[in-house]
Amino acid sequence: MKFNPCIDKCTYEGTHCQGCGRSFEEIAGTKKLVMSIVDFIQSQDYENSEDFVSAISKSVLKKLQKSI
Repeated sequence: MKFNPCIDKCTYEGTHCQGCGRSFEEIAGTKKLVMSIVDFIQSQDYENSEDFVSAISKSVLKKLQKSI
């Protein structure tokens, strides 16, 4: 399955957003994950949140490549 980002044309009918095509379950899970990261950044009081997000992105991609 290919990830489709939000395109700001959200719909709330049925089981999938007609804007991005993602299921509402996937959207809710993504929002939960993002809020968890935001909460962690705020709890650590990072001044360089962009650097943290970049490092996490690299780490996630590296772990995904190792699992293939």
